[in-house]
Amino acid sequence: MPSRPYILAETTWKTIKSTRYEVAILPWGATEAHNLHLPYGTDIIESDYIAAESAKTAWEAGARVTVLPTIPYGVNTGQLDIPLTINMNPSTQFAILKDVVDSLWREGFRKLVILNSHGGNDFKQMVRELQPQYPEFFICSINWWQIIDQRPFFHEVDDHAGEMETSVMLNVAPEFVLPLTEAGDGKARRFKLQALRERWVWTPRWWTRVTDDTGVGNPKKATAEKGVAYLKEVAGKIGGFLKELAAADLKDLYE
Repeated sequence: MPSRPYILAETTWKTIKSTRYEVAILPWGATEAHNLHLPYGTDIIESDYIAAESAKTAWEAGARVTVLPTIPYGVNTGQLDIPLTINMNPSTQFAILKDVVDSLWREGFRKLVILNSHGGNDFKQMVRELQPQYPEFFICSINWWQIIDQRPFFHEVDDHAGEMETSVMLNVAPEFVLPLTEAGDGKARRFKLQALRERWVWTPRWWTRVTDDTGVGNPKKATAEKGVAYLKEVAGKIGGFLKELAAADLKDLYE
């Protein structure tokens, strides 16, 4: 397969030393159960694909971007009773992110996009803490599943391993998806406390008390065609942002 110059893991020093990259993209996933039919690496596979497609869009539009290798572990403190779920605490994530930022900073990079693929990850406070330590370094995070309204594409809005995520995987990596007849229905129990149900109070969910099959959302109506249409919109939107960010003057971001 021909090298993709916007994927760091596939790029040689010969290319790197002659290319002035403007934006680095750090995909971040998780390793966790996804209902009965999707693999533990679902968030990693999605991150890899969406980062690559978005970077391709930006690259073909003239923006010089590079996708860093995906971080495969996320915050899974509420799933630790599920075998082989791997948790990475937020403090560990911060240490890793800081080391990545420090490396990029020393090499002259000033623009980093964290492409997040896992609902348990939250980088806002980490970015706030890093901002004064690395002045004029632009760091932002994207939750790709929140970019496009899911309702025109799917019968149900996805929470975890439901119709959207299953459709995405049927498009991206169908070889890892079991037949939907083997999937659980993703039925989830709700909080009894009204404020938590209305979501103006928040607390993490203990996953095995919420769902029997580890899914939240029914995957039964998922199709690869829905995944194609949805991801085209998502990657196009992110690719457009990457192009705009690559050309942006960090000292002139406000109007």
